[in-house]
Parts: sequence; C-alpha cells; structure tokens
Amino acid sequence: MSAQKKTASSAAGAFTGLVVLSALAGLLVTVMVTPAIAVTSMAASNTIGIFESLPSYVRINELSQRNTIFAQNTADPAAGFTPIAEVYDQNREEVSMEEISPYIIGATIAGEDRRFYEHNGVDAQGIIRAAVNNATSDSLQGASTLTQQYIKNVCIQEAIVDSGGDIEAERAGIDDCQLSTLERKLNEAKLAISLEKEYTKDEILVGYLNIAGFGGNTYGIQAAAQQYFSINAIDATPAQAASLVAIVQQPGARSLGSPENFAANQERRDVILGFMLSEGFITQAEYDEAVAIPVDENFVKPSAPRAGCIAGNDYAKFFCDYVVRLVPELESLGATPEERQANWRTGGYEIYTTLNMSLQQPAQDRVWEITPSDVTQLALGSSAVTVQSGTGRILVMAQNKRYGLDAADINQTTVNFSTDQQYGGSTGFPTGSTYKIFALVQWLQEGRGLNEVVNSSRRPFPQASFPSSCAEFGGAPFNPANAGPTPARSTVLNATVQSINTAYVAMAQQMDQCAIRDSAVALGVHRADGAELQVTPGAILGSNEQAPMTMAAASAALGAGGLYCEPYAVERIVDRDGQELPGQAQDCRQGIPQEIAAATTFALEGVLTNGTGVRANPRDGIPMFGKTGTTDLTEHTWMVGGSTAASTAVWVGNIIERIDVRRYGLGGNMRHEIWRTLQGGVNAQYGGNALPDATERLQRGAGVTLPNVVGQEVAAATSALEALGFAVQVGEPVDSDLAEGLIAQTEPGAGSTLSRGQTVVLRPSNAQSAIVPDVVTPGFDENQARTALNGAGFINVTTTCEPLAAGANPASAGRVVAQNPAPGTATNRSTAITIVVSQVACGGGAPPGNGGGGDDE
Repeated sequence: MSAQKKTASSAAGAFTGLVVLSALAGLLVTVMVTPAIAVTSMAASNTIGIFESLPSYVRINELSQRNTIFAQNTADPAAGFTPIAEVYDQNREEVSMEEISPYIIGATIAGEDRRFYEHNGVDAQGIIRAAVNNATSDSLQGASTLTQQYIKNVCIQEAIVDSGGDIEAERAGIDDCQLSTLERKLNEAKLAISLEKEYTKDEILVGYLNIAGFGGNTYGIQAAAQQYFSINAIDATPAQAASLVAIVQQPGARSLGSPENFAANQERRDVILGFMLSEGFITQAEYDEAVAIPVDENFVKPSAPRAGCIAGNDYAKFFCDYVVRLVPELESLGATPEERQANWRTGGYEIYTTLNMSLQQPAQDRVWEITPSDVTQLALGSSAVTVQSGTGRILVMAQNKRYGLDAADINQTTVNFSTDQQYGGSTGFPTGSTYKIFALVQWLQEGRGLNEVVNSSRRPFPQASFPSSCAEFGGAPFNPANAGPTPARSTVLNATVQSINTAYVAMAQQMDQCAIRDSAVALGVHRADGAELQVTPGAILGSNEQAPMTMAAASAALGAGGLYCEPYAVERIVDRDGQELPGQAQDCRQGIPQEIAAATTFALEGVLTNGTGVRANPRDGIPMFGKTGTTDLTEHTWMVGGSTAASTAVWVGNIIERIDVRRYGLGGNMRHEIWRTLQGGVNAQYGGNALPDATERLQRGAGVTLPNVVGQEVAAATSALEALGFAVQVGEPVDSDLAEGLIAQTEPGAGSTLSRGQTVVLRPSNAQSAIVPDVVTPGFDENQARTALNGAGFINVTTTCEPLAAGANPASAGRVVAQNPAPGTATNRSTAITIVVSQVACGGGAPPGNGGGGDDE
C-alpha cells in the first residue's frame, strides 16, 4: 500500500502489473466465493488448475543468526566468560513481541499492511484497489500483505542457504524469489493463506520483523535498531520506528548506513508517521515531535561494525579467526563438513573456548611492546602460544601484527603466525636448535645416556656418514658452526644446555635420521605447510618450518610425561535453543615413554638455570625446562619450554626477508623477554610440579666406560678399544716417565662413558718425563741434592740462597730447605729445577759447599 512515483523505466511494467494483479484479483474472488473449486478436482479453468497444483504449505527454516565466540576470564571457568567476537553471515538477533517497541509494531502495520488483522493472508480488496490505481494513476501501488512479504522473505532466506555460499547461485535464487510472474504471485498467495491457518497474526508479524532485510547484511528489527540507532528494538521512539520500517521496501535506497540515503528515508518515514497517526498508533503530539526531527547524522547513531573477527576483541582477533576455521571439524554442528558449515551460517551458536583472557591480554601487550607491528628495519614478526599440558587447551595465542585486510599497511595481516597454513597460518618458520629436543628424545629412546661423551670439535661431516633408512644424502660435507665456544668433547647433557651444534651433529651420525623424524612426529611435530618433515643432516638443527603452536604442544607433551594432546580451542557449544553440545574432543596419546620424557626435561631444565635460556627464566620458584633456537644469520629466534602444567613457544623473526633480527631492539633477546613475561603469568595461575629426575640408566646410557690403557703398547691398546666399539686415533707423544712408545695418556680419560663409535685419542710416551725426587726432607746439602737430581735425569739445576732465620742453629747452614718443582712432580727432564740452600748470610762471596771461601778483606 505504499506509493511511489512512476518512472520512464517502470512504464512498461505498469501494464504487466495490471495484467498480473487483475488475473490474481479475479482468481481470488473466485477462490473466496467458491472455495471448493480451489481445493477439489472440480476446477473449471486453467487458472484455478494452476492454483490447485501449487504447494499448500511453506517450510520456515530457522533464520540465520549471530554466532558468539567467548573466552575464559581466568583459569577458572567459574570466573565467567567474555565475548570476543560475533560472527555471522546475517546480522540478526531474533526477538519476541514483548521485546519490540509498540511504535515499531504500529509503524509496520500502518506502513505496510493496514488491514493485516482483517484479511486471511491475501487482501483481495487491496489487490483490486492496486490494480485500478496502477491502471489509472501516475503512482504505482503494491498489494502484497505482510504475510505475503513474509513468504517472499522466507524464499529469499532459503535461496541464501541453498546457495551454500556461492554468490552467483545466491543472487540467482534471490532474483527468482522476486519475479513478478503470475505463477509466483499465485504461489505466494496460496502459501500466505496456508500460513495464516497455521500461525497467529502476532506470530506472523514478529516473524516478518525478524526476517526482513534492513540493508547490507543486517536482518531483523533488533539488529537494525542496534546497527542504526545503537538501541534495542524495545526502546525505539516513533521517529526511529518509522525510519526503520521505511527501509524494508527499498533497503538499497533507504538504508541508514549511508548519508546519501537520509533524504529518501525521511520522505518515506514521514509518510509512515502520517499513517501511524491516522490509524491511532501515535498521538498528534508524538507525530508533530517525530516529523520535526530531521534524518541526519545527529538522528542516526550507528554502532561500530560487529560482524566477524575483524570487529572482534583487539586482543583475540587471530584466535577468533582460528576458531572460525575450525567449524568444518566441529562434529557437534553436523554430520559432514558441509552440513557443519551450513549450520554455522544459520548461526545462533555460542562457542565457549579455551582462551584465557587474563593471560592473553598481558601476553599480547608484551608482544606489541617488544616486537611492535610497525618496525621498518625488517619485516619483523612474532608469535607466542601457550598450550596446557595433559589437555591440549590453547590458553594464549598472540602475535605482533594486527588483524586487518589492508595489504599496504605494514601493521596489518590476516596471516596467523601461530598456526598451520590450513587454518589461516603461514607456511611456518625454521625452528633452529629447538628441534634438537627430538634428536635428544631419539638418543634416549635408543638407550643412550646424557653423560655419554661425543666429539664436539668443529669439522666437516660427510653427508654419507649419516645413517638413513628413508633417504639418501650426497653433496658437499655438512660443516656446522657453533654460536659459542667449541669444546673438543662434550657430554650430551652439556651439549644440550649450551646448545652445541657440532655435538648434536655428531650424535646424529650415530642415529637413523628417519628415526629422529619419527620421534618428532610422535610428539605432534609436522610442517606448517602440510608437507612431510624433511629428512636431511641439517634437519637436526631445525631446517623444517613449523608453527609455534606445534612446538608449544610438543613441549607440553614433555611436561605431561610424554602424553601428547592435540591442541584444541573449543571447549563447548550452546545452540540457539540453549542445548549444550560438546566442543572439540580431547585427543591425547602417549607419544613417548614417561622415562624418556623425564630424562629430556631433566636435561632441558639446565637450559634455563645455566644455559642458553637463562635470560628467559622468570625465577618464580616453578620448576621449568626449555630450549632456545636460532637459525643461520639470526633470521629466526625461538624460545620453547614450560612447566609440568603448560608450555609456551615464542618465535621472533623475519616474515618474508632474511635479515638479522639483532638489527632491531633487543635482538636475539626479544624472544626471552616475551617468554619470561608470558610463562611467568602462566606459572602464577597454573603452577607446576617438580620435574622428575632422569633415571641412572638414561644418565649413564648404553655407552661404554673407557678402560685404562696407560702403559700398554699402542697396538695392544688399539685392539682393546676397537673391540669395545671405539674408533682409535694416535696423537702426538707426550712427556712421560714411561718407556718410549707406551701409552701415556688418553683423551678422554679412563673412566669416561662414551658412546660406541666415538674416537679415543691415544698419546704415547716420549720417555722424556721423570719424577722430581725429594731433596729437602732427607736434609741434603747442595752437592747431595744435585747428585740426586742428576741421577733422576734432571741436569738443569740452579741454586738460590736463603738466610738463616734469627736464632737458628748455625749448624743447619748449607742444607736444602726448598725446591721447585715440588717433589713427585712428573715433568720433562729438561725442566729447570731450582733448589734453595740456607746460609748464615747471603750475598758477597760464594756460599759454603760451592768451593769458595769467605771474604778475607
């Protein structure tokens, strides 16, 4: 019943509209006069036959509504939840009649269907009136009732749902629902009559207000009131109510989302206000007040966009994006991924997640502080993820870039650095020495020990020297360097604490590279791009690209005694009817034996107490373990570890370039600063138990105790050591009092625990060493001392004088009172020996016993 002026483009449609309306009017008169004709086989005309063949019911599906994602306030769910985002295809919140302003009800009836409570779904009088008006007037007049408009909106909603997200299919379906054909109008009329038989007028009116479109993706009166006036539908004033209802006929031209539409909206609003006055829905005073208000920027008070993760909580947008991407896997939403996605689009779900906002917010603040999003020296990226041990709950997910769509803004990205590519993440980042964790696990699983000694000297490693059951290696030798000092030998424990690359590569030479990979896989490790983990000699030093969440989950498994749990984000779901549904199921398995996990964390504990991760240690009394990682040229840096309760992985590095991160800020220490703050907060809420000790077996390992071969011939010693599985190398001779050629020294020394295959260096005697005899205790004079020293092979002897102490017996003069080196010292025979002889007085002539006399002058 709304009026609109004809345009040139609508002139041709006037005649068509007249024909359709006239035919429909004639039909409806027939139907109302002789209803039996319309419902039996007594049809006498083709038109009535068409009416009879149309469906007599309408399927009203659930309307698309908002999905709300919640995060926990603290570690205790009883402390409540905070909404972090509303995600929906259609911005809609269904409301009841009691939640809608009477002014909106009045505006809807007065502006759209004044005979709503009188007709049976189709207004024959209105159709006839519109047909006559459109044929004789310059204005076009509609005749659809609210019930018929409801039917059309149901058709549109079904077209949207049936399209499955296909924009072209959705547009075609909507166009079909809006065709002005006789068959569609007849179908719409019959369904309207049927609908009025099944539902009350109030139910139909509320249904219409909940389904109607109000511009863009805003649907339903409640969402429209919030979107355009920042109010609830119950609080609408007459002016606001009429302005909202003015939108439904032409959302594109009258939506309040654009100032360009304000004039058109006001024009229609004022018409509706006049109808509301004439129909008694408002008083004259209310009318006068309402029409006096212009539709402008002061009248319209829009809410900020609330759709999707981009409009969500600033601290949780990437986590929101991750949750949305999990929808096809949420079995509670449907039997298949397609059904789950369709149900999600219908919406109305409340998603309660594992995110802990009391940790997330300070973690995100710290990430922004240490690694800002606007760094220009390099494309700096960072991520921090915390996963709970024994459950897999994702407690924290933070990164330095802001969630945004503007590719030209260096602050923004939609790539989630924390997770895998299939969930909106990157292709991952090389993990550096944090990957040594998995080599250590395999070392221990083979029965080797932490105290075994390996050759950690820097040297080229031939590619062919690395065993592999699933790959072949070739090319130039692998020649890794170390960031710190490079000892010739190191225990595995020390190599872990100090992160000695060459020691770990030497360990890799004794293991199947594919077995190292399998130990990583057992702890959930995989590449972020979905490809298989690469197996190369360099893989042990972290050449595979992984997501921080993957490393956090692997570390959490170590803290849980080897129990690996897939990370999960959705705790539970509540549907639109208030029914509680399960979220993601916990998926845990014993990845590695508890004994192996205990020995691994035992070794990694030293990284934080006296190793490469000391700076990351919050020193809050909670026992922790960890591992650092740095790639070549410090392009990527990592800190991974945690407690028995939860683990955190922090990555700081290049997003797209290859620049040393030490060029900015705290450089390689940025990861430590972030990790210390985040894990310290985790410890405060979740605590942590004492880390278990490594068993004696895994400390000692399956290595062999090096026997004492000192004094043996080189050939005999070599044979004995090779029989135990050692490689033997003969080094340079050393000073020894043993016969020339006999073994005088081994490196490492006798009693060391070595893994089989390690090289033992034998150093033969050069027979140039002797034991310095004692020339003091026997009370020798100088001549006696020299004789004794010369007899032991020491011919380079010098004498110094020491005056007798006051009161000493002069008879003691001439005795040796000190010597250097000390008695019993083994040293080369050419070593200078100094003896000290006591005298009554020193200086002047030669002392007694040296052949000289006193001063006679």
